[in-house]
Amino acid sequence: MRFAALRAPWYKGYWIGGSLMMGGDNLEHAITYWVMWQTFHSPLLAGLAVLTHWLPHLFFSIPLGALADRFDCRRLVQLSGLLFISASVGWGVLFATHTLQPWHCVILLLVHGFASAIWKAPDQLMLYDMVGPEGVPSAVRLMATGLTLGQLVGPAIGALLLTTVGPTVGIFLNVIMYLPFMIYLFITPMTGHVRDAGRRVAAHWSDIVQVLRDVPRYPSILVVMILQGGVALFIGAALMPLLPEFGGLLGVPDGAGYAVLISSMAAGAVVSGITLEAVGRIRASARVAIGTAVVFAVAILVFALSRSYALSVVALVVAGAGNLITASTSQTIVQLTAPADRRGRFVGAAGMTSNGFQAGSGILMGVLAGAIGVSAAVATGAVGILLVAAALFAVVIVRRRAIPRPVTAPVIVVDDAADPLVE
Repeated sequence: MRFAALRAPWYKGYWIGGSLMMGGDNLEHAITYWVMWQTFHSPLLAGLAVLTHWLPHLFFSIPLGALADRFDCRRLVQLSGLLFISASVGWGVLFATHTLQPWHCVILLLVHGFASAIWKAPDQLMLYDMVGPEGVPSAVRLMATGLTLGQLVGPAIGALLLTTVGPTVGIFLNVIMYLPFMIYLFITPMTGHVRDAGRRVAAHWSDIVQVLRDVPRYPSILVVMILQGGVALFIGAALMPLLPEFGGLLGVPDGAGYAVLISSMAAGAVVSGITLEAVGRIRASARVAIGTAVVFAVAILVFALSRSYALSVVALVVAGAGNLITASTSQTIVQLTAPADRRGRFVGAAGMTSNGFQAGSGILMGVLAGAIGVSAAVATGAVGILLVAAALFAVVIVRRRAIPRPVTAPVIVVDDAADPLVE
């Protein structure tokens, strides 16, 4: 069904609110990263900005997923919003009083990183609660598209505020971006648990080890966790900071040329998300996730080796499309295959690799770029993803041949007959 999730009563408002919150998240990045660089000119602090954003995902995604299984997900998302707001206000006060120090930056960046990590698992449970299993592929894909729009629009608004009202007023205005979502979560009756009203498993620190032990019992989840971990580690968040260097290599060092490069992946993701929804019913399988990860990696490889500006832009658009499809398909598989009473924990485990491993991408890409150059480093990362995808595809094919397939395929397809299916 085309745009199926939008037919769910509470989804539209949730989608708009989440997109605005992601816009605020990225608007804050645009302003604070600029101020930090202008104030301290510290590459180390710039590197810490990336690490502090992703390390909470690496170490706390599963415990936070356990909390999402246990408590009202609306309140957890609101807690995330409060932390985002607190960070923005903290930055604003320090900007206004001209007292910003590096240690202030580290603390506020950590607050922002934890806000992002807290948001992820309850957000996914809310989507499932609103649309049900039949609407999850559409809900995940549309939300990913909306969040990408936020990633695209947020920095643009941040740049506009920097040049008009300045960083201090701009960062205080950023608070407005979070408020609609916070208010909407007081209105919606969905809690993340209305649809699955069974017993909730209490949260313990031992959940980290137990969930990781249980993941191999769900081969499709294991496959997409490894796949998204490979994408996050080998490319992840490391490409964007390198785009200015590519702008110089491509002969477009001016701001407009760089702006096109930095927005191309987001544009490709938005177009692919809307197109897939317009097509209608799409089958989610591990093979689709792997195939589109290959598309992403090949496009990044072409971009890394290209010296044509037009070809590079096209490659980034294709990479953005492939990345959105592989990420949303992987998330759909986790949502539909995980046991209902521990869905948040499994979503958290998937987030540990897809988000947490991005903390390592900056280090890996920085070391490679210093040793063999920026283009070769990005190309090496793309080849790494291709190798991971090839190995996983071989595993999936072997398992499919070894296990008898049902005569009638279910609506949602996973690549192992032992995986539980949500009807």
